[in-house]
Amino acid sequence: MSTASGAPDEFDAVVVGSGVNGMVAAAELAGAGWSVALLERNPVLGGFTGSAERTVPGHVHDSYSFWHPLFVTGGAYAALGADLHRHGLEYANTDGPLTASVADDGRVTLAHRDPEETAAAFEHAEDRDAYLAHLARFGRSAAALGGLLGGPVRSPAAVGSLLGLLRGNGPRGSEAWLRDAVTSGRGFVQREFRGREVDHLWVPWLLHAGLSPDHASGGAMVPVFAATLHAAGMPVVRGGSSRFVDAFAALLRERGATVLTGAEVRRVEVTDGRARGVVLADGTVLRARRAVLASVSAPALYAGGLLPPEVVPERVRRDAQRVRWGRAAAQVHVALSRPLDWNDPRLGRVPLVHLSDGAASTGIACAEADAGLLPRRPTVVVGQQHVLDPSRAPQGAATLWLQLQELPFSPLGDAAGELDVTGGWTQELAAGYADRVLGRIERHAPGLRESVLGVDVITPVDLQRYNPNAGDGDPYGGSAQLDQSYVWRPVASWGRHRAPVAGLWQIGAATHPGAGLGAGSGHLVAATLLARERRRQTTARLLRRRS
Repeated sequence: MSTASGAPDEFDAVVVGSGVNGMVAAAELAGAGWSVALLERNPVLGGFTGSAERTVPGHVHDSYSFWHPLFVTGGAYAALGADLHRHGLEYANTDGPLTASVADDGRVTLAHRDPEETAAAFEHAEDRDAYLAHLARFGRSAAALGGLLGGPVRSPAAVGSLLGLLRGNGPRGSEAWLRDAVTSGRGFVQREFRGREVDHLWVPWLLHAGLSPDHASGGAMVPVFAATLHAAGMPVVRGGSSRFVDAFAALLRERGATVLTGAEVRRVEVTDGRARGVVLADGTVLRARRAVLASVSAPALYAGGLLPPEVVPERVRRDAQRVRWGRAAAQVHVALSRPLDWNDPRLGRVPLVHLSDGAASTGIACAEADAGLLPRRPTVVVGQQHVLDPSRAPQGAATLWLQLQELPFSPLGDAAGELDVTGGWTQELAAGYADRVLGRIERHAPGLRESVLGVDVITPVDLQRYNPNAGDGDPYGGSAQLDQSYVWRPVASWGRHRAPVAGLWQIGAATHPGAGLGAGSGHLVAATLLARERRRQTTARLLRRRS
């Protein structure tokens, strides 16, 4: 366990899990004067945020998460950004090419920071107008949608967001958003656009929300992704994502928080119906005077032994046992002696490229993964971080961050009939599938394999081993389909951050607004606790005056 000797064993708040939500909550509470302990089971902070020379010396790879548009547009950054930058956080971004998709036949659809430049390349004039109209509609609705997508959904604030959506769009326009929210991404683009560009460009992005082209709510997420990226760009942490974690660590030290690594929590202590602290694996007891915040999965908290079974309502425990995990994911990190030599040279300047035909091939790959098969033609997310941050690799060299989000955790077969899956995610299977992925890239960037210096594969099993919240290798903390989102997250019978045990709050990917670097749940819970404390202090002052 990493901490200063003689550290206290009682705090105002104990935060379990140091992913971005845990770090944000701990920093905001400590900044308000609370004594805070932040606990992490791994040797280092950050959860799925970090970087390392995973392949060969001199090549820095973001081990898990990559880009930060959700963070820089969220409330946590508004509250903490200036201090994080003061502690060394720097972003690299683009004002030009933003993202692109490459089809098997070589067709390329490219997005720029400038939406009009993006739309100008569309084949059909009506699609250009429709695309810009959808972005404008999002602009009119951004504040209200932000409150619904990122705010507490079971609160008076949600009612205010709904009224704001109504004021900005009118009854019919608001109903159109509702219609999109129950429509798939495939259905949305087929309904709204004549050509293939929006489908090709933005439907693969639904994978980054844990969805497939055919899941409900994709229709609302397509314009959300497009508008967010046009506005925020593709910010990446200069020097690697560990610099992001380092800035948080420095801020936490400055604010007096106690940080413990190698500190695995075995259970939450509950006395007289209230969470009073936690017990670590080594028997250490840390007490919490005001709150325990747990960035853990719903099954772990409500049905996995962290809470005594007798304090969990039966319906909540039953729903937690029924939580469905989403598709598994994997990552392939590649060190290159030179940047990719794309057939379309424009792609050499694009930070993130999808290899996909749009809803067609991505939908098939998702269906194959859902059937337990390794996809024959996976959607490959090609992150070229060196485009924005040349410090990631030696001069003239490059790195690739490859993400695969259409995988089974326990493969039953290979859709291509080429790979042996009988042993599960063995090193041989990981290497074989990585070779398939590199082959897909090489079709569009000849000579790739000749420039490979090193490859590192993080399998679905590796993801779950590193972070138990990624059950079955699902990095999104549970399926993000509509019936497990919004008011039904973390579980259908308890769609709120406040647990059914006094003094206990759940944060992280398993809770609304879901996974991602926006840190929405950590920020929301910290703000809620601080607002409650302000109300308590105001009430106490009024009572003293009356007495």
